[in-house]
Order: sequence, then structure tokens, then C-alpha cells
Amino acid sequence: MDYEAVKARAEHYKNDMTKFLRDMILIPGESCDEKGKIERAAQEMRALGFDKVEIDAMGNLLGYMGKGEKLIAFDGHIDTVGIGNRDNWRFDPYEGYETDEEIGGRGASDQEGGIVSAVYGAKIMKDLELLSDEYKVLVTATVQEEDCDGLCWQYIINESGVRPEFVVLNEPTDGGIYRGQRGRMEIRVDVKGVSCHGSAPERGDNAIYKMADILQDIRALNENNADDDAQVKGLVKMLDEEFNPQWREARFLGRGTITTSEIFFTSPSRCAVADSCSVSLDRRMTAGETWESCLDEIRALPAVKKYGNDVAVSMYEYDRPSYTGCIYPIECYFPTWVIPQDHPVTRAMEESYTGLYGSERIGSAETIDARRARPLTDKWTFSTNGVTIMGRNGIACIGFGPGAEAQAHAPNEKTWKQDLVTCAAVFAVLPAIYSKQNGE
Repeated sequence: MDYEAVKARAEHYKNDMTKFLRDMILIPGESCDEKGKIERAAQEMRALGFDKVEIDAMGNLLGYMGKGEKLIAFDGHIDTVGIGNRDNWRFDPYEGYETDEEIGGRGASDQEGGIVSAVYGAKIMKDLELLSDEYKVLVTATVQEEDCDGLCWQYIINESGVRPEFVVLNEPTDGGIYRGQRGRMEIRVDVKGVSCHGSAPERGDNAIYKMADILQDIRALNENNADDDAQVKGLVKMLDEEFNPQWREARFLGRGTITTSEIFFTSPSRCAVADSCSVSLDRRMTAGETWESCLDEIRALPAVKKYGNDVAVSMYEYDRPSYTGCIYPIECYFPTWVIPQDHPVTRAMEESYTGLYGSERIGSAETIDARRARPLTDKWTFSTNGVTIMGRNGIACIGFGPGAEAQAHAPNEKTWKQDLVTCAAVFAVLPAIYSKQNGE
């Protein structure tokens, strides 16, 4: 592997990658409204000579390079969140800005820079003939991730029959390699009551008061320890081998959490007792936790059991149409995933990176100190499409992408040109390194 030639080629494309990313930022594209961004990315793939470029019925863009039978995929979601309060931005979030080192704008880090690096990584493979007859690569620009992470890949796998050998997730990784993330799910708790006139509340059954008891138990579930005398053992218990056979990976990913994110009620008027109350719970899951265990955990809370059949615990479902009108319902369950440190995909990514850039994270002058303080191989704090690719379907995932996690969903979002170059170079050598390591 001529690493210097790959780095030189990636540097050669820096201006092209910058223009591509700035064009993408110019086009607003929140979840379910990504058509303009998809068309611009497809235009770039075709101009760079991808062997096949297609848009599926959900609206995901799939670009193939190479002719081999085995498939390695590079995934990036093309949708962005909104801009929030415009007053918090120092510049136009869609016009963006550019300096010698930075590119600013909504989607710069989260995560259209990753798509740009993957597209040009595939171009470098073609330029330098790095793809063998064994492999072809797939670069995806997927939709609706911000709304429902992983939905796009559930469609790609189940409806299009695409099943890669492994997938590189190019969400921002601050110059590091990420081999896992906590999962999450969206839980709903509904409590029934009976309304009556507010002047005589004893005649009714106030659903809000019932929910207040339940919320205290939910808070305890998040905050308590796991001591024997704890009526509600806290989620921290999953870091202990006594409670969790997967405790080692749980310690790597971090403990699960739960918090109340929304509350709703019904009442005939402000002069009446509430006859229903519901809450949404954001549940983050570590290794060893499943959707069944998380729902059962809520059902087992003392206050939930106290109110018996007046309480229902369920999981939300997502069924919002994509920009093409495709509706593909799925439960709001996004499983934890992690691959071992010594997994062939982890080893191939680490060799690809260290062969090009050494054993530490690199970055701009602004980012380098914080990045080098962290291990090269680590994990995400947030959630990615890996929840479906590996979490639901068992296809190995590894993370490496330009930009910073802290820029995701933040005002004044930006990324760094050096990150685009670095990631394109690493992506370009990865299939050949993986093939070599595995004797293919």
C-alpha cells in the first residue's frame, strides 16, 4: 500500500470536497424533505464515475464503485435537524462560511461531511486501482435518520436485499475510530383516571397524582445505586457482573439512563380533575439491555404495580412518510451495538488509520489537544444508523467520520477541511487492508 500516494490524492481533492460540502449545506434538508440534497449528491457520484447510482423507493441514494461480489458499505445520513433559534447563529446556517481550515453551516459535521469523504474515498479507490476483484463499495446517503435512526437501513436490507460484509458509519468521530454506542428507545406510559368537578376532587381519581408517584420511581431508576436495600435498583446495576453478563462492554459504552421528556394530560376543564396522564421516556441502553427488559423494568416499578390495570407501558412507533411518500413503520427501538476490540473490522480500520497517520488522533490546531487526550479507538455518545445495521441485523459496523460530536445539532455548526481529507484517505485504503488481513 502506497500510503503517501493515497494521502496526496486525498489532498488533491480537498477543494472539490469543500465545494461539494458547501453545495450540500446550501440546500435545506430536514428529515422527510431531503430530495434536493439527494439529487445533488447523486450528481456528484455520476460526475466522479461511480459504476452505478440509484435512488430507492424510500429516497435513499446508493452509489456503487467496483465490480466484486463482496460488498463494503460507507453510510452517511443526508438529513439534518433544523436551525432552532436563528438568533443563536453568528452566520446564515445555509449560506455557511469557509476559511482556510473550516467550513460552517447546518450539516457540516452532522453529517454531510462524512458523505463527502466517502464519495471521494471511493473516487480515490478508482483512481489508484485499490479495489480488487473481490470487493465493491457502496456509498449511501440515507434519509430520515434524525427522525428515526436506522429506519433507512431496515428498508435497504429488507426491501432492497442489500447486505454488506460490514458498514463504515461516517458520523463525526473527532478524529477517532468508534466501535459502538449505547442504544435508545422511546417509551410511553399512560395512566387512566376519572374526572369530576374540581370543587370536590375526592369524587374523582386524579391521573396526574398517579403519574407523579410513577415519575418518582422513574427518577429513582435513573439515580439510585444497586444496593440490596434499594427498593428501586438503579440502572447503574448493569455495570456489575452480578446483574449483567455483558458488564465489560457496558462499562466501555457507559451506563444506561432514563429521563422524562414529555408530559400530556386530558381534563374536561381547568376546573376539573384530570382523567388521563401520559409521559414520554427517553431510555438510553447499554450492553445487555433489550426493549423487553426495559419495558418490564418500568412495569415492575412499585408505583406502576400499585395502580395495576390503570397503567399501560408501551413503545412508540414511527410511521412518517419519506420525501417520496414511502411509509415504512418501525418500533422506536434503537438497539445497542458494539464490536470487540479485536474484531477483524476494528483491526482493519486501525491499520488503515495508523498506516496513514500514526497511532494518535489528528486534527486542526483548534481540536488537536482535546483529540489527543482521548484514545484512538472509542465509542459514540449519541445514536447512529448502526442501531439497525448491527443492532437489529447483526452486520458489523465501525465508526470513522469528519467533524465533531459536539457540533451535532448545535448552532454555528462547522467542520474542518483536514478531517475531510483524512477520512477520504482512510476510507480509500480500508477495503484493501481488510482484504489483505483476511487473506482474500
